[in-house]
Amino acid sequence: MNEFALIQKYFKKLTYNNPSALSLNDDVFFDKKHNVVVSTDTYVEGIHFLNFKNPYLVIKKIVRSSISDLYCKSVTPKFIFICASGNNNSFSQKNLNFISKSLKEEQKKYGIKLSGGDTTKSKKTIFTIMSLGYSKKIVQRNKCMDGDDIYVTGNIGDSFLGLQILKKKIFLNRKENSYFINKYYLPDLPTKISPSLLSIANSSIDISDGLFGDLSKLINKSSLFYKVDINKIPISINLRRYLSKFNKKKINFISKGDDYQILFTSPKSKRKDIVKTFKKMNQKVTLIGNLSKVSKKNEIIDGNKRLKHAYNEGYSHNF
Repeated sequence: MNEFALIQKYFKKLTYNNPSALSLNDDVFFDKKHNVVVSTDTYVEGIHFLNFKNPYLVIKKIVRSSISDLYCKSVTPKFIFICASGNNNSFSQKNLNFISKSLKEEQKKYGIKLSGGDTTKSKKTIFTIMSLGYSKKIVQRNKCMDGDDIYVTGNIGDSFLGLQILKKKIFLNRKENSYFINKYYLPDLPTKISPSLLSIANSSIDISDGLFGDLSKLINKSSLFYKVDINKIPISINLRRYLSKFNKKKINFISKGDDYQILFTSPKSKRKDIVKTFKKMNQKVTLIGNLSKVSKKNEIIDGNKRLKHAYNEGYSHNF
């Protein structure tokens, strides 16, 4: 049973008298009465990060991954709470200094404050981060409308290539290695767009588990289907060069997750506003497809070809 089926079968029913839980169908808790928005994420060594040999970068990655859940809802994170489990090696004095330094820098960069947490001893290194912000409104999942355009911020795919380099499955030169590894550890969160989402987006999500997998979550039970042009999905010059040099397929790199860009839908009437807004803030945004209730199937197209639907699958924990 995958994680989403597990939630639907065993836990969703426990939230029926709690509208702030959003039926466990979003990445946040939203208490509309008190304007409180909360998200929680857990990161396990060997699953969400390879190892803890570089604590300075791992901490940056998990903090940014966590607060990304709020930014994509049009909420500015204010506070974080961290629960950490580890052993004598992971929490050595040297590593603790790196952890402290990394957290201090992330607090300054994103204006967040460490506000509490817990520590326990365990064989594996595990972190759970709760992020909290305040807002009167949020952009939810599953509010997509028939005919909506599909947009994505930034570039997609660099992080996955960085992970393959770290796993020693891909070997490039030092400069290329450094670029892609940094994209894996240091996602460039599109924070500038966040306040504008309320006025332009019907629905939004951050890309954590993979472009097409997260797009399916975004649509979920809205009885809509997507059509995405793979040639419009934005990638960096560096990834484009790699694909060309080694004759690799773009589809194999753009839906593997860890991008932490914002995927959102918007009515066609907002196109001019979106171009104007993003140009003003110097934030890259790309129209990659649209939604429809007529087609009755999801489509990923490459020119005149329809690509296999199997590529749709994003990452999911299975139990």
